[in-house]
Amino acid sequence: REEVPTWGRAIGNSWRTTKDIKDRWTSMLYNLYLNNLWADYAGPGGWNDPDMLEVGNGGMTNTEYISHFSLWSLMKAPLIVGCDLTSMDSDTINILTNSEVIAVNQDPRGIQGKLIRSPTFETEIWSGPLVDGNVAVILFNRGEQSANITLDWKDMNILSSQSASLRDLWAHKDIGIFTGSYTAEVE
Repeated sequence: REEVPTWGRAIGNSWRTTKDIKDRWTSMLYNLYLNNLWADYAGPGGWNDPDMLEVGNGGMTNTEYISHFSLWSLMKAPLIVGCDLTSMDSDTINILTNSEVIAVNQDPRGIQGKLIRSPTFETEIWSGPLVDGNVAVILFNRGEQSANITLDWKDMNILSSQSASLRDLWAHKDIGIFTGSYTAEVE
């Protein structure tokens, strides 16, 4: 099991990169950061697996489950549902069936998104390229209070003079066109 991402592709198409996940925020974060270390080894035909999704099991908040599902999707992790399918509530169903977020996970380019910048101890920007030339971005707040997070175009290797159209995949709506940067308050 040691450093499987370095040799796993030769014998399989998916490999665990972490210990077993628990339905706790700290466990999800542990597996997230450990899986991020192996991002460059993943791609079409070989996927890093930070373990199953805990969405809907009751140990995290709805916002934490949205973060969990978003990050696993960006990392192109196998989206293995780990809750009881017969007793899912509407929040769980809405998270697990978000077609726009699933499309990021299933993007044919298959490049694992990864942590690109931590503006503060509790805020992060995760990003990954998509096949159509777009970029999927997550403004991630690990803190207990809402925080403003600014995405600078330089984070995505885009000239600050360029405009970019942004879309919120959870609200299923376009946010607008911005030049140079975008700031959002993130729970």
